[in-house]
Amino acid sequence: MPKTDLYNMEGKVVGQVELSDAIFAVEPNVPAMHLVVRSYLAAQRQGTQSAKTRGEVRGGGRKIYRQKGTGNARHHGNRAPQFKHGGVVFAPKPRDYVIAVPKKVRRLAFKSALTTRLQDGDIIVVDELKLAEGKTKLMAGVLKALKAERKALVVLPERDENVVRATGNLAEAATTYVNTLNVYDILNAGKVVLTKAALQSVEEVYA
Repeated sequence: MPKTDLYNMEGKVVGQVELSDAIFAVEPNVPAMHLVVRSYLAAQRQGTQSAKTRGEVRGGGRKIYRQKGTGNARHHGNRAPQFKHGGVVFAPKPRDYVIAVPKKVRRLAFKSALTTRLQDGDIIVVDELKLAEGKTKLMAGVLKALKAERKALVVLPERDENVVRATGNLAEAATTYVNTLNVYDILNAGKVVLTKAALQSVEEVYA
Protein backbone atom coordinates (compact mmCIF):
# COMPACT_ATOMS: atom_id res chain seq x y z
CA MET A 1 0.00 0.00 0.00
CA PRO A 2 1.62 3.29 -1.11
CA LYS A 3 2.17 6.08 1.39
CA THR A 4 2.77 9.79 1.05
CA ASP A 5 3.61 12.64 3.41
CA LEU A 6 0.85 14.60 5.07
CA TYR A 7 1.47 18.34 5.19
CA ASN A 8 -0.07 21.20 7.12
CA MET A 9 -0.79 24.64 5.68
CA GLU A 10 2.68 25.82 6.68
CA GLY A 11 4.27 23.22 4.43
CA LYS A 12 5.58 21.06 7.28
CA VAL A 13 5.28 17.27 7.31
CA VAL A 14 2.95 16.24 10.15
CA GLY A 15 2.64 12.54 9.35
CA GLN A 16 1.91 10.08 6.58
CA VAL A 17 -1.24 8.80 4.93
CA GLU A 18 -1.82 5.41 3.36
CA LEU A 19 -3.26 5.45 -0.13
CA SER A 20 -5.55 2.93 -1.74
CA ASP A 21 -3.84 0.35 -3.95
CA ALA A 22 -6.92 0.32 -6.21
CA ILE A 23 -6.40 3.99 -7.13
CA PHE A 24 -2.78 4.95 -6.55
CA ALA A 25 -0.98 1.69 -7.37
CA VAL A 26 -2.45 0.54 -10.68
CA GLU A 27 -0.52 -0.12 -13.86
CA PRO A 28 -0.80 3.21 -15.77
CA ASN A 29 -2.66 2.78 -19.03
CA VAL A 30 -1.49 5.50 -21.40
CA PRO A 31 -3.94 4.72 -24.28
CA ALA A 32 -6.88 4.99 -21.84
CA MET A 33 -5.67 8.37 -20.55
CA HIS A 34 -5.11 9.58 -24.11
CA LEU A 35 -8.62 8.58 -25.19
CA VAL A 36 -10.27 10.22 -22.18
CA VAL A 37 -8.30 13.46 -22.65
CA ARG A 38 -9.29 13.51 -26.34
CA SER A 39 -12.91 12.96 -25.34
CA TYR A 40 -12.76 15.77 -22.76
CA LEU A 41 -11.24 18.28 -25.18
CA ALA A 42 -13.64 17.30 -27.96
CA ALA A 43 -16.60 17.86 -25.63
CA GLN A 44 -15.43 21.45 -25.07
CA ARG A 45 -16.01 22.27 -28.73
CA GLN A 46 -19.29 24.02 -29.53
CA GLY A 47 -19.61 22.49 -32.98
CA THR A 48 -21.64 25.47 -34.24
CA GLN A 49 -19.40 26.64 -37.10
CA SER A 50 -21.16 26.79 -40.44
CA ALA A 51 -20.47 28.01 -43.97
CA LYS A 52 -22.47 27.88 -47.18
CA THR A 53 -21.81 25.60 -50.11
CA ARG A 54 -22.26 26.73 -53.72
CA GLY A 55 -25.83 25.49 -53.58
CA GLU A 56 -26.68 27.65 -50.56
CA VAL A 57 -25.15 31.05 -51.34
CA ARG A 58 -27.44 33.71 -52.70
CA GLY A 59 -27.36 34.51 -56.40
CA GLY A 60 -26.09 32.64 -59.41
CA GLY A 61 -28.27 30.20 -61.28
CA ARG A 62 -27.79 31.79 -64.71
CA LYS A 63 -25.02 30.62 -67.01
CA ILE A 64 -22.54 33.51 -67.06
CA TYR A 65 -21.65 33.13 -70.76
CA ARG A 66 -22.12 30.64 -73.56
CA GLN A 67 -20.39 27.27 -73.45
CA LYS A 68 -18.22 27.67 -76.56
CA GLY A 69 -16.57 30.37 -78.55
CA THR A 70 -15.45 32.81 -75.85
CA GLY A 71 -11.99 31.34 -75.27
CA ASN A 72 -12.70 31.18 -71.55
CA ALA A 73 -13.06 28.14 -69.33
CA ARG A 74 -16.45 26.45 -69.21
CA HIS A 75 -18.60 27.74 -66.36
CA HIS A 76 -22.20 27.71 -65.34
CA GLY A 77 -23.08 29.97 -62.40
CA ASN A 78 -20.82 32.54 -60.78
CA ARG A 79 -21.25 31.09 -57.28
CA ALA A 80 -18.72 28.28 -57.73
CA PRO A 81 -15.93 28.27 -55.12
CA GLN A 82 -13.36 29.84 -57.47
CA PHE A 83 -15.44 33.02 -57.87
CA LYS A 84 -15.76 35.96 -55.52
CA HIS A 85 -18.91 35.55 -53.41
CA GLY A 86 -18.89 31.87 -54.31
CA GLY A 87 -19.63 29.01 -51.95
CA VAL A 88 -17.12 27.10 -49.81
CA VAL A 89 -15.69 23.74 -50.83
CA PHE A 90 -16.60 21.08 -48.24
CA ALA A 91 -18.18 23.79 -46.08
CA PRO A 92 -18.15 23.02 -42.32
CA LYS A 93 -21.57 22.36 -40.83
CA PRO A 94 -22.81 22.14 -37.24
CA ARG A 95 -21.81 18.78 -35.78
CA ASP A 96 -21.32 16.93 -32.53
CA TYR A 97 -17.67 16.29 -31.62
CA VAL A 98 -18.40 14.01 -28.65
CA ILE A 99 -16.24 10.89 -28.39
CA ALA A 100 -18.00 8.18 -26.41
CA VAL A 101 -15.80 6.42 -23.84
CA PRO A 102 -16.93 3.35 -21.85
CA LYS A 103 -17.26 3.81 -18.11
CA LYS A 104 -14.60 1.19 -17.35
CA VAL A 105 -12.11 3.00 -19.56
CA ARG A 106 -12.89 6.33 -17.88
CA ARG A 107 -12.31 4.84 -14.44
CA LEU A 108 -9.10 3.15 -15.58
CA ALA A 109 -7.83 6.44 -17.01
CA PHE A 110 -8.70 8.27 -13.77
CA LYS A 111 -6.78 5.76 -11.65
CA SER A 112 -3.88 5.74 -14.11
CA ALA A 113 -3.65 9.53 -13.97
CA LEU A 114 -3.56 9.61 -10.16
CA THR A 115 -1.00 6.78 -10.03
CA THR A 116 1.20 8.57 -12.56
CA ARG A 117 1.10 11.85 -10.67
CA LEU A 118 1.89 10.08 -7.38
CA GLN A 119 4.86 8.31 -8.97
CA ASP A 120 6.12 11.66 -10.25
CA GLY A 121 5.81 13.19 -6.76
CA ASP A 122 3.20 15.71 -7.87
CA ILE A 123 0.44 14.86 -5.38
CA ILE A 124 0.39 16.82 -2.13
CA VAL A 125 -1.97 15.86 0.70
CA VAL A 126 -2.85 18.55 3.25
CA ASP A 127 -4.44 17.79 6.62
CA GLU A 128 -6.90 20.67 6.15
CA LEU A 129 -7.30 23.83 4.13
CA LYS A 130 -9.07 26.56 6.09
CA LEU A 131 -8.68 30.29 5.49
CA ALA A 132 -9.91 32.98 7.86
CA GLU A 133 -11.01 35.09 4.88
CA GLY A 134 -11.02 34.89 1.12
CA LYS A 135 -7.80 36.81 0.53
CA THR A 136 -5.58 35.97 -2.42
CA LYS A 137 -2.48 36.68 -0.33
CA LEU A 138 -3.40 33.95 2.15
CA MET A 139 -3.85 31.27 -0.51
CA ALA A 140 -0.67 32.34 -2.31
CA GLY A 141 1.21 31.89 0.97
CA VAL A 142 -0.18 28.39 1.46
CA LEU A 143 0.75 27.29 -2.07
CA LYS A 144 4.24 28.77 -1.70
CA ALA A 145 4.75 26.86 1.56
CA LEU A 146 3.66 23.67 -0.20
CA LYS A 147 5.94 24.46 -3.18
CA ALA A 148 2.95 24.34 -5.49
CA GLU A 149 2.99 27.85 -6.94
CA ARG A 150 2.88 26.76 -10.60
CA LYS A 151 -0.36 25.32 -12.03
CA ALA A 152 -1.68 24.05 -8.72
CA LEU A 153 -4.97 22.16 -8.75
CA VAL A 154 -6.63 22.36 -5.33
CA VAL A 155 -9.14 19.54 -4.82
CA LEU A 156 -11.82 20.15 -2.18
CA PRO A 157 -14.43 17.72 -0.83
CA GLU A 158 -17.07 20.46 -1.10
CA ARG A 159 -17.29 24.17 -1.81
CA ASP A 160 -15.36 26.38 0.61
CA GLU A 161 -16.17 29.98 -0.24
CA ASN A 162 -13.01 31.45 1.31
CA VAL A 163 -10.70 29.03 -0.50
CA VAL A 164 -12.49 29.49 -3.84
CA ARG A 165 -12.41 33.29 -3.55
CA ALA A 166 -8.77 33.33 -2.45
CA THR A 167 -7.72 31.12 -5.37
CA GLY A 168 -9.80 32.92 -8.00
CA ASN A 169 -7.25 35.67 -8.70
CA LEU A 170 -4.24 33.33 -8.87
CA ALA A 171 -3.33 32.75 -12.52
CA GLU A 172 -1.33 29.63 -11.66
CA ALA A 173 -3.95 27.94 -9.45
CA ALA A 174 -7.46 26.54 -9.73
CA THR A 175 -9.96 24.80 -7.48
CA THR A 176 -12.12 21.79 -8.21
CA TYR A 177 -14.22 19.32 -6.25
CA VAL A 178 -14.11 15.56 -5.92
CA ASN A 179 -17.27 15.13 -8.00
CA THR A 180 -15.89 17.28 -10.85
CA LEU A 181 -12.29 16.05 -10.83
CA ASN A 182 -11.28 14.69 -14.24
CA VAL A 183 -8.30 13.12 -16.00
CA TYR A 184 -7.45 16.21 -18.05
CA ASP A 185 -7.24 18.47 -15.00
CA ILE A 186 -5.10 15.93 -13.12
CA LEU A 187 -2.61 15.55 -15.98
CA ASN A 188 -2.59 19.26 -16.85
CA ALA A 189 -1.80 20.45 -13.32
CA GLY A 190 1.71 21.08 -12.07
CA LYS A 191 0.82 19.90 -8.56
CA VAL A 192 -2.39 18.27 -7.34
CA VAL A 193 -3.18 19.48 -3.81
CA LEU A 194 -5.72 17.26 -2.03
CA THR A 195 -7.15 17.86 1.40
CA LYS A 196 -7.30 14.77 3.58
CA ALA A 197 -11.10 14.85 3.41
CA ALA A 198 -10.99 15.10 -0.41
CA LEU A 199 -8.61 12.14 -0.56
CA GLN A 200 -11.00 10.04 1.53
CA SER A 201 -13.89 10.99 -0.76
CA VAL A 202 -11.89 10.03 -3.87
CA GLU A 203 -11.08 6.63 -2.37
CA GLU A 204 -14.70 6.05 -1.36
CA VAL A 205 -15.99 6.81 -4.85
CA TYR A 206 -13.33 5.18 -7.04
CA ALA A 207 -11.74 2.41 -4.97
